[in-house]
Amino acid sequence: MTLDDCRALDRADPLRDLRAQFTLPADVIYLDGNSLGVLPAAAPARIAAVVAEEWGQGLIRSWNSASWFDLPQRLGDKLARLIGAAPGEAVCTDSTSINLYKVLFAAMSQVLEYGDEARRTVVSERSNFPTDLYIAESLCRERGFTLRLIDSVDALPAALTSEVAVLMLTHVNYRTGAMHDMKAVTAAAHAVGALTVWDLAHSAGAVPVALNDSDADYAIGCGYKYLNGGPGAPAFVWVHTRHAGRFEQPLSGWWGHAAPFEFTPHYRPAPGVGRYLCGTQPIVSLSALECGLDTVLAAEAFDGEAGAMSALRSKSLALTDAFIALVEARCPGRFTLVTPRAHAQRGSQVCLALQDASSASAYAIVQALIAHGVIGDFRAGDAQVPDILRFGFTPLYLRFEDVWQSVEHLVQVLEQDEWQRPEFNQKNAVT
Repeated sequence: MTLDDCRALDRADPLRDLRAQFTLPADVIYLDGNSLGVLPAAAPARIAAVVAEEWGQGLIRSWNSASWFDLPQRLGDKLARLIGAAPGEAVCTDSTSINLYKVLFAAMSQVLEYGDEARRTVVSERSNFPTDLYIAESLCRERGFTLRLIDSVDALPAALTSEVAVLMLTHVNYRTGAMHDMKAVTAAAHAVGALTVWDLAHSAGAVPVALNDSDADYAIGCGYKYLNGGPGAPAFVWVHTRHAGRFEQPLSGWWGHAAPFEFTPHYRPAPGVGRYLCGTQPIVSLSALECGLDTVLAAEAFDGEAGAMSALRSKSLALTDAFIALVEARCPGRFTLVTPRAHAQRGSQVCLALQDASSASAYAIVQALIAHGVIGDFRAGDAQVPDILRFGFTPLYLRFEDVWQSVEHLVQVLEQDEWQRPEFNQKNAVT
């Protein structure tokens, strides 16, 4: 593949005009949308309007006049179109960690209510995102469950026994980019009587998700990665309708009350997923998230019979295929592909490990690339996975020429041993 080939692909790209929805630095190739999405061009004016007009002029009246009150539900309905859910099944609120606490608590409560005393195990992957494991570890300790961690997806069938209460997985692994078959895994869990909790942090807005079609039980995810909601954007929670109105989450704050402004002394949960709200909502942050959601929903016009997210998924796979091919052609013998090559098992990122970790530093290579204006990130390895150079591909704004240029910069960093410079080997607090 040549630079001219990439430019030809960009000219033929039906999604090319969606790039104009974003504010992108001219000298940056941004391959880190899987950590923090870029700024929607509409966001600054929208945030300014919320602050200066709705808050500044409308004051408290804006809870009604600017429809602040139902913003979590309205954004949840927009999000539902991206995760295979129906209107009224999701809300945007709180953080991923807090929402995971809510749904895992609810799932545990459901198991406890059924009275199966032998079913007290939560299964997850050792390579799951740490906050998920921390929350699960805490809840298991508090509620008398055991957290069992498997080392690979191959160990999952054997781990699904009659003792399993909840299977808690991240749909796309944050470190490797490997993607589970949600429908098949959920069916396997249900076959042994277990509930499923899915973390969609690296899926929502990046790959097609079909929660209802997969018959999932609970799902959560964040708003600041592929959904472009801004740093620390509110997260989301989805609960299958068969569970939403039956089991209470533990954070029974007033916003999850059936009628918050009745100010009654006793809690009465809202119907459905509304009870998964807790305290007063962060309106400025939610308004910014809506701008991000709108950038992703703009791609719906290009979706065909394959349904929501099909156009973005098609381009995502083409971008990641091109990046893999160029790295392997231009950096032979230097890297091992950690991300699955098979499309059905790959998220919207590519992760590389050094074939000889003693010959260079993965962290320093990433830092040298950032100095070139190619922004990816680094994730430290463990016993199963080596140190990783991680690159996220957001098809809304990335071009095939960006892919070619990013590999060109990688070649320069390696050929000139730029990674050896001292400033690239000093670890920052955020990697």
